[in-house]
Amino acid sequence: MIVNLHPQNRKISYIKRKLFFSIAFLGFINATTVDKKTAISYKVDTPKLFTYNIPYLEKDFVGFKEALGFKESQGRYTAVNTLGYLGKYQFGKTTLLRFKIYNTKAFLNDPELQEKAFKALCKVNKWILRKDIQRSVGKTINGITVTTSGILAAAHLSGAGNVKKFLRSNGTLNFSDAYGSSIESYLRKFGGYDVSDIEPDRNAKV
Repeated sequence: MIVNLHPQNRKISYIKRKLFFSIAFLGFINATTVDKKTAISYKVDTPKLFTYNIPYLEKDFVGFKEALGFKESQGRYTAVNTLGYLGKYQFGKTTLLRFKIYNTKAFLNDPELQEKAFKALCKVNKWILRKDIQRSVGKTINGITVTTSGILAAAHLSGAGNVKKFLRSNGTLNFSDAYGSSIESYLRKFGGYDVSDIEPDRNAKV
């Protein structure tokens, strides 16, 4: 029995078939197409390796003075702190007068003079503390092994007289500056440097 479809029904049937094949075709294309997001390849530039020539500070007098200078002023020759201490090593004006340095402005702009003044002060302090160095180096005070460089650093912070009191009281009489740095902290931080090149000299000059 042959059924003749109404022209309108034939048209609907044709549209359904066309729609079915279109959907099927799109599905096939979608299934066989790689997602663009997954197809993108990224080129990653790896950083080049650089060799930096970072100076290594030995445990000698140069290493000692640079470490101390950085602690005092971050190594800045023109530094002046809130209490008026000057230069890379934060000299007090009274100390500068001892070395006949009267022009503080010129002093701040003269790195060579500052280095000479620091070395001279170390010589003077080493002479003042010579007996205490002889008696105390190698001992342990408050958990700190006492060294000559630590003593010189502490003397730079607090003055040789206060270091004498600290050592002779076996660490009972401590000293801290206005910023909280103490003799103990300097003994620990700056211990172990070879400062044998610095000769004790009561009359050291710049």
